[in-house]
Amino acid sequence: MNVLTKWSDVPRFASETEEGEFWKVNSLESRLMNGSMLKTDARDSVTITLRFDPRMLARIKRMARSRYLNYQSMIKQWLSERLEKEVG
Repeated sequence: MNVLTKWSDVPRFASETEEGEFWKVNSLESRLMNGSMLKTDARDSVTITLRFDPRMLARIKRMARSRYLNYQSMIKQWLSERLEKEVG
């Protein structure tokens, strides 16, 4: 597995198939992935507790990993999208 340390090492892809083939043999360095995640100001958020069925949480975590996301960030994104859909 080739670990990429710069965004400039990621080419532009002509198709999803080409992109899939590229990511089969390449991955991003964790520092690069973490630096690219949108970080919110901690003063703008409130901590809550949600209870999940362990199997559901495991599925969510697997899905998030496959998308190179933190599972909590992915859940927040889903909730935000659904809220916009409901309100809009």
